[in-house]
Amino acid sequence: MTTEEILLQRYGSPLLTIQQVAEILNRSPDGLRLTLAGNNEVAEKLRPAKRRIGRRVLFSVTHLSRFIDEPVA
Repeated sequence: MTTEEILLQRYGSPLLTIQQVAEILNRSPDGLRLTLAGNNEVAEKLRPAKRRIGRRVLFSVTHLSRFIDEPVA
């Protein structure tokens, strides 16, 4: 089972909230927001996963699973 399949099965949606992503990455939602606002490697890799729907910020499970599976350099 792939990371993407596990996330889809657990959360039941192809888009995740910042709270769900923070839980997956073992961070607080505010800490994740600060990371995404900065100019760093993690932010650059997670930004393509962001989707705005109205005022909500959601994250693509497909992009997030690629980020998780990517080897650490």
